[in-house]
Amino acid sequence: MNYDVLIIGAGMSGLAAGIRLAYYGRKVCILEKHYRVGGLNSFYSRDGHKFDVGLHAMTNYVPKGVKSTPLPKLLRQLKLKFEDFALCQQRMSVISFPEKTLRFNNNPDFFVQEVNEKFPAQADNFQKLLKVIAEYDALALNAKQISAREVVSSIVSDPLLTDMLFCPLMFYGNAQEHDMEFGQFAIMFNSIFREGFARPHAGVRQIIDVLVKQFTDHGGELRLKCGVKTIQVADGKAQAVLLDSGEVLTAQNIISSAGFIETMMLLSDYDPARFPVKRGQLSFVEFIMVLNKELAEMGYDTTITFFSTSDRFNYRRPQSLVDVSSGVICCPNNFQFENPLPEAMIRVTNMANFDLWNSLSKEEYQAQKTSWLETTLKEVVKFVPDFRDAIVYSDMFTPKTIYRFTGHLNGAVYGTPDKSKTGRTHLDNLFICGTDQGFLGIVGAMLSGISMANLHILQKG
Repeated sequence: MNYDVLIIGAGMSGLAAGIRLAYYGRKVCILEKHYRVGGLNSFYSRDGHKFDVGLHAMTNYVPKGVKSTPLPKLLRQLKLKFEDFALCQQRMSVISFPEKTLRFNNNPDFFVQEVNEKFPAQADNFQKLLKVIAEYDALALNAKQISAREVVSSIVSDPLLTDMLFCPLMFYGNAQEHDMEFGQFAIMFNSIFREGFARPHAGVRQIIDVLVKQFTDHGGELRLKCGVKTIQVADGKAQAVLLDSGEVLTAQNIISSAGFIETMMLLSDYDPARFPVKRGQLSFVEFIMVLNKELAEMGYDTTITFFSTSDRFNYRRPQSLVDVSSGVICCPNNFQFENPLPEAMIRVTNMANFDLWNSLSKEEYQAQKTSWLETTLKEVVKFVPDFRDAIVYSDMFTPKTIYRFTGHLNGAVYGTPDKSKTGRTHLDNLFICGTDQGFLGIVGAMLSGISMANLHILQKG
């Protein structure tokens, strides 16, 4: 069967690209190797409990009516209404280090005031940084890469403030150890501190259901449990895809959200020497716990806590299975919902080492999950009320889980540090969208799919 466009992967970016193309009459098919869409940003049920994975919060939130920011741009491009995602804002989030805590919400002026109060000597410097970020074209596809550490440290002279600013941005969208590309820093800074967090009451399934319906309503074809075995290459083009089932599909263009190196490895003429792209190394574990009592009832109504047990934030692949010295604590019911979620939950995310988790036997794997839950909770309760006696059920995913559901080598959630901003590959009709294109976060991923569809398919007529 022949298509105008084949899209590999039904994550946020693939679905968004598909909607954009289908709306303009392209014959498009999305191929997803799993039985459910969303990649790691998905959902599942276990023992009667419903869990989200991936999505803690949707960044880039702005109220209805605000224009010229990523969220309304996204909605316009996908022909969606503001109400379709049913977003509820956060209450308050914090960055908690031993010496200081910075609070932030969806009012950017509040965060500026927090920085001024906690770091009065840096008030003028922080204003300079805000000006540099506002004037920087972070979405320029051909922009020269610049070290965010170098830029920020040249303006902000207090290393503690610098690390506190980097902490949430790195956890929510950085594939590089210790540093970020400044364009990525600016994108994430704006999406978290200048715009904000929100979440649908129904969680990530709300977003996924809306995207799938919009895609299929406009004539798009979605094929689940349909993995791609090989992209067949000839004459400088991707000519067809061979599915795991043995079926062959042809297309004039292919967009892949599988990751750059992961896509290159599908090519029939793949030669690793031709693609010296760094493989991502940064992965995570997440513990999801069901409670019989809300954290708010214990006096804690913070939505998301980014923490470090040291005043120097170390964002790197740990030498042990899990690094408990920093992490993210998300309380899903601490968004501004009119009605509470069906169950009280708390989610804790830490950095982890894929190779070590992958080397464990089945028995060791289960034992280590139990052990690290206990170890992690000992650190977490330094930042939130001790809820351990309220836990009635827990589940956990590891870097192995991430690899299984995303296909990202090393379970690297944010892919390679070497982003392909233009989405181009060495083949004229094969393009990259999603994490390795470089627009990060839920909104960023969808904008990546839209941008690549617009740039490489629709603008060519």
